[in-house]
Amino acid sequence: MINSKFQQWLKTYLNRRMLVVLLLGFSSGLPIALVGGTLQAWFKTSGATIVAIGFMTLITQPYSYKFLWAPILDKYALPSFLDRRRSWILLMQLGILSLIVLMAVFSPKASIKIFNWDIPVLLILGFILSIFSATQDIAIDAYRIEVLKHDERGLGSALGIEGYRLAMIASGGFALMLADKFGWQTTYLIMAGLMSLGLLAVAIAPPVEYRGNTKNNNLWVVIQDAFKDFLLRKNAWLILLLIVLYKLSDAFSHALSTIFLLDLNFDLSEVGIINKVLGVIATLVGVFIGGLFMTRVGLFKALLSFGLLSAVANLTFMLLAMAGKNYPLAYTAVFIENICSGMGTAAFVAFIISLCNPQYTATQFALLSSLAAMGRVYVGPAAGYLVQELGWAGFYFFTALVAIPALLLLVFLRSQIQDRDVNPRLGLTRK
Repeated sequence: MINSKFQQWLKTYLNRRMLVVLLLGFSSGLPIALVGGTLQAWFKTSGATIVAIGFMTLITQPYSYKFLWAPILDKYALPSFLDRRRSWILLMQLGILSLIVLMAVFSPKASIKIFNWDIPVLLILGFILSIFSATQDIAIDAYRIEVLKHDERGLGSALGIEGYRLAMIASGGFALMLADKFGWQTTYLIMAGLMSLGLLAVAIAPPVEYRGNTKNNNLWVVIQDAFKDFLLRKNAWLILLLIVLYKLSDAFSHALSTIFLLDLNFDLSEVGIINKVLGVIATLVGVFIGGLFMTRVGLFKALLSFGLLSAVANLTFMLLAMAGKNYPLAYTAVFIENICSGMGTAAFVAFIISLCNPQYTATQFALLSSLAAMGRVYVGPAAGYLVQELGWAGFYFFTALVAIPALLLLVFLRSQIQDRDVNPRLGLTRK
């Protein structure tokens, strides 16, 4: 009986849609490090100053503001033999692949003069690549929402995140190892080759029917309608607040985790193994477990359970701070905290997906995901101040307490979240 149920589960969930979501997640995550840490390392090895490298972070700004042009993808379809979502994905992928190849042609010292400023060509290409990549993210997120069936959302969200994280490992740590052995130009060409996985995903992806407003409205009307659709829902502002608060505890916990381990006198190599390698593996495991768990218990129970687990998991860091340098406890704390965080991420992404109206999928998901990222952007300075005032043990106790408002708000909104889980095609109850 158990074997029969397991076979039925495999038949239901391990299908072509899931494979496509995994591959598209990889395509989405691959460019991130190539315009971030990997590109910074290339400039560093070429003799760039730390100030110049610091300014390089500005080329990734399009990821933070992609919601500004997301309505374009809801309003306009490209002339193509593919459906609306896949045609935008394919165009962006071809652009990304071409830009990565072009980046391999230049070196950090190649520059052009703009308004009497010598701007490295790689930074210009990297900025354009960020725009294409952010736009690809908009289209992929919208496609994932529209192609997955209701009961596939949890596992589908998990697989998308898995693909995204694996791609970041490939274009991050793996790319650095390749550069050390074969050089930067060869590395970027190999990374361009890996984008073929995204092209494969588009080729085998099932089409989706666009259910948005196809009337001849202008773009501004589409933008207004997308925002009105969400803000007129019952408790809309509380839902937005929940999106900001739900992962805030994790954001505080992760903000200074590397500095925390260094303060405990772990060396750089040990921190890399504990916090990065083990942390990433635990997160990937957690995301997958979270996706599976959601298929059994539903969205609300998953959000509540994983939120509680993440808060309690932060206390393992408090124990480590009290114990001092302790290898078994450090490995245990990092593994438990990251696996719980990954489970929460799977449920949280599925929650955001459930909030999107099919008529404005791209616009609303881009807006909500940008809002969800606010915690990661702004907690750093506050975290540093709290560590200074409370010490590491007190700080991690505080990070556990930070989860309480989100959990209380989650319970208050229980009926609306459960309604979304029962019927994903209905909007939240309106006023």
